[in-house]
Amino acid sequence: MRGQLSYLGVELARPRVAFFELTSCEGCQLQILNNEASLLDFLSLVEVVNFREAMTERHDDYDVAFVEGSVSRADEADRLRAIRANAKILVALGSCACFGGVNQLKNRFRDLDWVKREVYGDFPIITQEVLPLSAVVDVDLCIYGCPIRKEEVEKIVTNLVLGKAISHPRYPVCMECQASQNICLFDLGEPCLGPVTRAGCNAWCPSNRRGCWGCRGPADDANLAQLEKIMAERGVSAEAMLDRLECFGGFATQADLLRSAAADGRKP
Repeated sequence: MRGQLSYLGVELARPRVAFFELTSCEGCQLQILNNEASLLDFLSLVEVVNFREAMTERHDDYDVAFVEGSVSRADEADRLRAIRANAKILVALGSCACFGGVNQLKNRFRDLDWVKREVYGDFPIITQEVLPLSAVVDVDLCIYGCPIRKEEVEKIVTNLVLGKAISHPRYPVCMECQASQNICLFDLGEPCLGPVTRAGCNAWCPSNRRGCWGCRGPADDANLAQLEKIMAERGVSAEAMLDRLECFGGFATQADLLRSAAADGRKP
């Protein structure tokens, strides 16, 4: 039932929330369900009315819509607009929703018909250029990551319920790596986008000896020129760095500039 929560003696209403997916692997939604240790506490904060992965009952009366995935078809764009019309708050859930994610890699070929032939052959498939949610509707809040960190989602939802401000770290993943006293992966010969990627993942990949691929997008004032210098000093090719920058779509603008500069034989 709604209206049973309180904070400092003030009664709080549980917002009605709905989860939706467009073109995606649905891994971000699965992350929420995988958090068994605190799942019940999380669910006590909200009233879930639509969540295909977790329940069969569905309603369109919701306050907050969490949308996973990118837009890759016209019918998905229409569906997203309908969700936006119903929701007071629309949350882009994960890298695909925020930036296009790995799905947007097909955009890099600049020839959608060629991509369709290479992947599907003669099989008819309806698809278009992959877009993040913000290219179709207004997005109120982004939750970054591939997949998202369930602890971060819980913190954000708690702040939503309490009416508290929501903010993301302005600093890069490198700072979280340093705080965890990790060995720098560059010293181990591993390329890493930690110096330019938005923090908030608690250096998830570097803490497991995997270089960052930038799934959370650029940190504020990300210094790509310095990253280029670091990569070159460590023997990482410009192409290898671009592969990482292009992977999730968050660095698409920067990657385009770097590729154009490389093609013209000049510095970006």
